[in-house]
Amino acid sequence: MKEIKAVIQPHIFTKVMEALHAIPHFPGVTVSECEGQGRGRGRGGKYVPTVQSIFLNKMTKLEVICSDDICDELARAIQHAAHTGNPGDGLVVVLDVPRVVRIRTGQEQDEAV
Repeated sequence: MKEIKAVIQPHIFTKVMEALHAIPHFPGVTVSECEGQGRGRGRGGKYVPTVQSIFLNKMTKLEVICSDDICDELARAIQHAAHTGNPGDGLVVVLDVPRVVRIRTGQEQDEAV
């Protein structure tokens, strides 16, 4: 099992969701609004750590739990749909998940998603 975490620009969210729903056996997604700062130095190219200078961009975070065999396809779909070529496009991170249990039914692993 894998977990895909993606942080994307909010304006591209609909395009990413359309790409995910086009994949057969798409297991579902959890979505949250978040804020963050990339590796850039902020506005003007220089970071000065003061209360007034802290600037966080609004982003959208997607979390998908999936089987190993569909993981690469889902990650690629997110990357392609979220790509604009501009700084701040976001990240896709894939993590191993040792165990998944569906609360309602008690199903585990692939049956749970």
